[in-house]
Amino acid sequence: MNKKKSNNQPHFWRRIKRTLNNPFLYIFILIGIIICAATYVVYKTETKTDSGITGMFDAVWHTIVAVVAAYYDFYVKSVPGRFASLLLLLLGMAVWAVIIGKITSVIMNIQNKNNRGLKKIRPMKGHFLLCGWRSGFEKLLENVLSSNSDITPDMIVLVNSAPSEQVLSILQDIRFKEIKYVSGDFSDAETLHRAGIENAGRVLVIADFTGGTTAMEIDSRTVLAVLTMKSIKPQVYVAAELLDEKLQEHLQMARCNEIILTQSYEHSLLATASSGMGYSNVIKTLIGDDDYSGILIRTLPSGFVGKPYGDLESYYDKKDGKMILVGLLLNTDANRLLKKDESNQQLEKYNEPLLTPPSDFVIPKSSKVILIAGNEGA
Repeated sequence: MNKKKSNNQPHFWRRIKRTLNNPFLYIFILIGIIICAATYVVYKTETKTDSGITGMFDAVWHTIVAVVAAYYDFYVKSVPGRFASLLLLLLGMAVWAVIIGKITSVIMNIQNKNNRGLKKIRPMKGHFLLCGWRSGFEKLLENVLSSNSDITPDMIVLVNSAPSEQVLSILQDIRFKEIKYVSGDFSDAETLHRAGIENAGRVLVIADFTGGTTAMEIDSRTVLAVLTMKSIKPQVYVAAELLDEKLQEHLQMARCNEIILTQSYEHSLLATASSGMGYSNVIKTLIGDDDYSGILIRTLPSGFVGKPYGDLESYYDKKDGKMILVGLLLNTDANRLLKKDESNQQLEKYNEPLLTPPSDFVIPKSSKVILIAGNEGA
């Protein structure tokens, strides 16, 4: 108990010292003394006149009205009383000017922090964090919104260390005006806490070109960010972009749910395009730019867990529509895999695709269906 008191005492005395060194303290003390002196003058002089001030209570009331409301409740008649009342009026105007200026400064400071992304966002649940910055960021935002019908602009929080002017220029667009913004290093725990990582539903980490000059530096920052996120909230779903596959294993060790190897995809796409068979056009159509055409991932219909894959094929063959079953996405429950990891059981890959399994393949728990849907109007 004594130790706690001794630890608090230096901090307490430091606060006292800072307060005593504040020049505004002495200015307000002086103003208080002048107001008290002017009140006393009004009391001593106006009680001898027919101004209506008959005692100290009337004099104090006269002071309060003059300072707070900037007018006189009594008609002072003596010369000293008039000078004292005028002084009270001027001091009241000065005090209110300081108070209003301080309030305006606080409001402007809060607004400035909001604009620059320096303030902690209001409590949210299940929101989407988009971490990182690159050229063409506006187009990325468009694609995120069009490809995720469950995400609205007010659910998105941008986290990056790009110049605030660049970010604000995008957020001024009416389509993105409800998007939240947190400025800072997205691999830093304090920044992630300001972005509400504890309650986030999903996170997308893109290669951030403001945080490094080489692919290794950029990817290292991505790995550090995922490690920090998973240490704060292991259950959060994280998809991260890597420029080079050298650090892919590190992301897997960090339990990253989805890894996007940008350069590998680009090289593969260029290689397939070189065949002259139109692969790139097919891939573009399959990826799509919305969540109702191309390759779709959907929840497994109820009652099919433990059933053979052939039964699921028959189910979709009988359904009306343009959706074609092409496979299963296994191990989609991050919480179940996390529990297995903590108990040292063999850990499967997150979201492992299995295309066209045999008809007798037994559908396991935590599976989703992979479908291909035709374009509207096709």
